[in-house]
Amino acid sequence: MTFKTRIFEEPELEFGDHHHHQDPRLGLAEAGPLQTYLGDVIKIGVVGSSKTVEDTRTFLTTVSSGVEGKSDKHPNMHPPFPGLGNQSPYKARFEIEEGATAVLTKAKLDKIAKEPDHQRAVEMAVDAVMHELQAMEDGGSRPDVAVIAMPVKLLERVWNAKVDARGTTEKSDSSGSDAPNFRGMLKAKAMALGFPIQLVWEDVIDDKVKIPQKIKESKGRDIQDLAARTWNLMTSLYYKGSGRIPWRRMPLEGEYTACYVGISFYREADGQQLFTSAAQMFDERGRGFVLKGRRARTESRGRHPYMAREDAKEIIENVLDAYKAHHKTLPARVFVLKTSRFKDEEADGIIAALDEAGTELKDLVWVQESYNARILRDGNYPVLRGTFVDLHGKGLLYTSGSMPYYGTYPGTYDPNPLLLCPHPSSESTVSQLAEEVFSLTKVNWNSTQMNQRLPIPIRAARKVGEVLKYVETGELVSADYRKYI
Repeated sequence: MTFKTRIFEEPELEFGDHHHHQDPRLGLAEAGPLQTYLGDVIKIGVVGSSKTVEDTRTFLTTVSSGVEGKSDKHPNMHPPFPGLGNQSPYKARFEIEEGATAVLTKAKLDKIAKEPDHQRAVEMAVDAVMHELQAMEDGGSRPDVAVIAMPVKLLERVWNAKVDARGTTEKSDSSGSDAPNFRGMLKAKAMALGFPIQLVWEDVIDDKVKIPQKIKESKGRDIQDLAARTWNLMTSLYYKGSGRIPWRRMPLEGEYTACYVGISFYREADGQQLFTSAAQMFDERGRGFVLKGRRARTESRGRHPYMAREDAKEIIENVLDAYKAHHKTLPARVFVLKTSRFKDEEADGIIAALDEAGTELKDLVWVQESYNARILRDGNYPVLRGTFVDLHGKGLLYTSGSMPYYGTYPGTYDPNPLLLCPHPSSESTVSQLAEEVFSLTKVNWNSTQMNQRLPIPIRAARKVGEVLKYVETGELVSADYRKYI
């Protein structure tokens, strides 16, 4: 049996003045963000220990004058950061106001550190941070975005990977472990605030700090060079603080207006009931919206969640309503991605909603994140990023791999492909869908690295489910994607 293969070119992104570039960092440096901030300054609040608050100020001062790249060996992989003055890639100023900082006292941090119960320690830490954030909200120096500068002492107690790993997981759950999750719980509590928050580990703002291996999320979490950390953090602060989009996938000539929908599932904080975490909808401009769905069903023993026909229909109707509210018209095409197989009744509900709205162009794709097949290159080199194999209806897509633009393979382990499984109702070919999924991997405003693995609707599903599981019935659910990442 033979299979057709091809290698997609690295997708281009659109920045200010219709400038396009494949690299988010150079695109920003050359043309600025796609959507320019309309204000004078992005005001930053900071919550942390006395040291991490001071470190955040020092970090911002240091990077304002520019940061050299890591080395000359791979200049495209490690470009310099041009600074925040006249050459600012964001065309905006960033300032920390005196009245928008808050210190978690040593006594409070000690009390949290000594709390023996993990659940209680996480709740205490969330309450302590929320107390300070609420004071910012109610005071006269409300920021546009708040940095939670996490000291190692706090990380050691509330972000323990080994403790979290003891929680249960389900194959098709987007939320992962049901052990208490500090990030998700804090984001849920902070949802009602008038500004988003950005969690920053202490080693990001002070590279002399060492994070113990036991609290790292993975062995692959090695500290980046200063320029890379600056690019990532400042881009995230720009997006969250301004509400403006740094870049978007470069639209193709003649491309129809489209709405991208990621559907995922999450488990309640008590680990008992599965819900649909709703649709993470992204329009062709790149703007993200979050819509919460109804309770999910499961096939057996609480595994393999799916939506009933009417629930699937309703969630797509809500997506279309949200799109129309912002664009005053409906999209010509809807692309739905899911990390579990489409049940017949799910697909029927989605298609019924689209048919009633008159949306003729539709694609439904199940994205599997692990697949046993591997492709090898001569010389034992990792496969090129963008490699696609048509498996006669399904498709293998390598979104990780060697990158000629970088001049190397930027990963640590052998790259794993995504398996794309289009539903029979899909309009596009699997090759067309794969190329589009590939371009959607580069829409991530929390990172400026080019080698992102998952498309934005799927990546967003992870973050949204992790937060919504801590939002109780009747509480505010924000549609603003900035509140979840």
